[in-house]
Amino acid sequence: MEGESFEDESVARLLNESYISIKVDREERPDIDAVYMKVCQAMTGSGGWPLTIFMTPDRRPFFAATYLPKSSRGGLIGMAELLPHIASIWKSDRAHLERVGENAFAALDASSLRGGGAAIPAGAIAEAARRLEASFDPEFGGFGDRPKFPTPHQLTLLLRARRRGGSEAALEMTTRTLRAIHDGGIHDHLGGGYHRYATDRRWLVPHFEKMLYDQAMLAIAFLETAQATGDRFFAGAAEDIFGYVLRDMNLPGGGFCSAEDADSEGGEGAFYIWKKDGIEAALGPGDSEIFCDFYGVTDGGIFEGKNILNIPRGAREAAGEISAANGTSARALDELLSRARRRLLDIRSLRPRPMRDDKVLADWNGLMIAALARGARVTGRPEYAEAARKAARFVLGAMRGPGGGLLHRWREGEGAIEGFLDDYAFMVYGLLELYEATFEPEHLSDALALTDLMIQRFGDGDGGGFFLTAGGAGDLPVRTKEIYDGAVPSGNSIAALCLLRLGRLTGRADYEARADRLLREFAGAMESHPTAYTQMLSAVDLALGPEAEIVIAGDPEADETKAMLAEIGRRFLPRAVTMLRPPGERPAIVDIAPMLGGMVPIDGDAAVYVCEGYSCKAPVVTHEDLADLLDGLEGT
Repeated sequence: MEGESFEDESVARLLNESYISIKVDREERPDIDAVYMKVCQAMTGSGGWPLTIFMTPDRRPFFAATYLPKSSRGGLIGMAELLPHIASIWKSDRAHLERVGENAFAALDASSLRGGGAAIPAGAIAEAARRLEASFDPEFGGFGDRPKFPTPHQLTLLLRARRRGGSEAALEMTTRTLRAIHDGGIHDHLGGGYHRYATDRRWLVPHFEKMLYDQAMLAIAFLETAQATGDRFFAGAAEDIFGYVLRDMNLPGGGFCSAEDADSEGGEGAFYIWKKDGIEAALGPGDSEIFCDFYGVTDGGIFEGKNILNIPRGAREAAGEISAANGTSARALDELLSRARRRLLDIRSLRPRPMRDDKVLADWNGLMIAALARGARVTGRPEYAEAARKAARFVLGAMRGPGGGLLHRWREGEGAIEGFLDDYAFMVYGLLELYEATFEPEHLSDALALTDLMIQRFGDGDGGGFFLTAGGAGDLPVRTKEIYDGAVPSGNSIAALCLLRLGRLTGRADYEARADRLLREFAGAMESHPTAYTQMLSAVDLALGPEAEIVIAGDPEADETKAMLAEIGRRFLPRAVTMLRPPGERPAIVDIAPMLGGMVPIDGDAAVYVCEGYSCKAPVVTHEDLADLLDGLEGT
């Protein structure tokens, strides 16, 4: 539409004659996007982007559509015909269009605020797993045909469904999908990180845009799968993401950029694709032959005559056979491929880069803080926790608005736009993960403060859940509650998860009660369409339990304490929270979590207290005994 209509002089003339045109960045204003997308779905039966809305001066919509061509074709009315037609009706029967707008918002207001549900939907987790299995692509991984989106929260729910007693198929779907995504062209095999989605069934040809939230959520899915399987491959895939993010998306102050465009000079994907002869010239005849075989490089290419690096099925096995036949080791092959990737990355870095969207969004930064903090726990690499700590300081410092609340967006020294529910919920999520990675009490204190502000500003006093916008702060006639877990999980889903975790970390039963109300409010929606709410169902999984609180009482710098933390970090324990009580009569964490007051080291040695359902087992003092104790928490 931008090329066909908005940059066309004849369409511009029609717009300027009769309309005030407003282009909305839905990343900066998700509230506007949410309201008018619901309008489009109600009016047309479907939604999508680009979203086109015609409305009255008081922002009441009377016509909605997605893509509109410049001129009518294929059953779609064109902008050139639609614009004068609506202008004519506005002049001749303005009252009719105003009534349509009033009715649209009245219907939206009536339908968007109540979900209903008497009980937390315990069966929805298994049902979501069954429906995902029914749509699973056993050949190439993922769900459905094409295009294919990674949707990591579907995979992390499958891990929970399997741990709750589901079949091994849940784990198989997760591992096969993640391996296919990693090996496909959707993965940037040179620079790290992942493109937005694949246009084909095989994850081969991507839409080349890179989004911060995709990197964060995929990293979490890889890390949880590493914990669930013990397979180092998945942890390495997360480290690949972090390498890209910390190199190319990290700003000097600590915050993370939002995205990198798909286009550069030469069109979409030009930065990432290769001709075979260019690789041969860069690597030389010996290395290039092995590299091209491994990464599916051919003379004809697969995208506009060029190659998108990918690892075809069987390439690893074939490379291993060649190595064995030549008397070289697998390690030597890995070193050759690594050397070749570095060489090609150096050459690629000289190309014109895609534009980087350097605005910092609080919600997406919260997701990346959570991912990096989890990465520090799983991999034992403290630099990830430090990067998460710096990003948290940046958001909590530079992105503050009136009354100490969060701002949604920061760019070039300026913070703007009062924060939305997602900003608060996702930042609390990041802070909770950061606490469990560092055990620095200030992260819990910050999480508590943001949670109380979230409840105050976005909570529904008459029902469960949270509104997307703060009360009295929005410039839209309707406040909506978002629960759909799409490309990014909903704020309500993450808020429910955080309330439950905070309640168990601090003993705040009121937080758990609020989470219970939220999940009951939307129980009907989860039961009807469970695969649409997979992140919220992860909160349901935590709410249903059995849950555990793991408290280590000891010096965090002591070797045995570190061994205990490593034992916990390598395990997939989605319904457990971990705390550390350092030695001393009353360390700061006891003021935040008073129940830790009586949990102390034993004879000067670190002790671990594991509690289930507010009942604690006898403490253990070695990491070997802790391992045995954790083995008994199979349902946690």
